Amino acid sequence: MSSSKEDLTEMQKYVIYHNGTEEPFNNEYWDHKEPGIYVDAVSGEALFSSTDKFDSGTGWPSFTKPLKEENVTEKADYKLFMPRTEVRSSNADSHLGHVFADGPKDKGGMRYCINSAALKFIHKDDLEKQGYGEYLYLFAE
Repeated sequence: MSSSKEDLTEMQKYVIYHNGTEEPFNNEYWDHKEPGIYVDAVSGEALFSSTDKFDSGTGWPSFTKPLKEENVTEKADYKLFMPRTEVRSSNADSHLGHVFADGPKDKGGMRYCINSAALKFIHKDDLEKQGYGEYLYLFAE
């Protein structure tokens, strides 16, 4: 599963290719609660799971950890007044958002604050047919 640049919306292009940020509380997945995984909108690489998603109160989807550490990279970001840590997808190099050390302490303390525009959601019922069957274990009853 991968998308060409032409398949992306203007907001997706802004976020992914220009390190943009979408509006809080006005994006596709900030309050999304269905079971499944979130993949890179460009490359389809698996990034986050609904099992690690939590309501951070920020208006963006927030996760305690990546699904696979090797699918995300972190780099220093000095664009604002304080240093932050940017999160990008490893293969497509899509800008995803930022990671902060103010997440749930009982889950490691990290908050991956991610733009919905950089993601595509794959429902647990569609994992196998869309090539993500290896993640079904996350939703075993």
